[in-house]
Amino acid sequence: MAVSSFSDGIPSGNEYDWYKRAYDLLESGDSAASAILFQRLREVEASPSVLEGLGRALFDAKQYDQAVVVLSELVEISPDNDYAHFALGLSMWRLQRFVPARDHLAMAFVMKPHRSEYGSALSQVKSTLRHRMEQGMPVEGPIARQDEL
Repeated sequence: MAVSSFSDGIPSGNEYDWYKRAYDLLESGDSAASAILFQRLREVEASPSVLEGLGRALFDAKQYDQAVVVLSELVEISPDNDYAHFALGLSMWRLQRFVPARDHLAMAFVMKPHRSEYGSALSQVKSTLRHRMEQGMPVEGPIARQDEL
């Protein structure tokens, strides 16, 4: 499917051109624009590589709720994708959903124990959980400030 116009909101070129442009935008730091193009591509083809790119772009754009949705879909169709588990765990961590974050980070670490960033993220989430439990704090979500109690 080659499309030649951008005036109707559809980028020019074919799906491969869209993917390359979206990935280049992501690599250059324009994650919001990358996410828009990956989302457009997802409407045509929700392949694992498109979902991974979209999930990464959403994470980099700090759209963690949306990243969790996309990365959960990726984990469902590619349960052996270590990066999908890692990125999903990081997204959940940012949303202070520490228990499922720990589980996905642990899965990524088990799959690729030599990836130091996997082990580091897992250690940090486990430390947060341990500290919250020791202090009698909720293991999920934000902690209320003293003046809010």
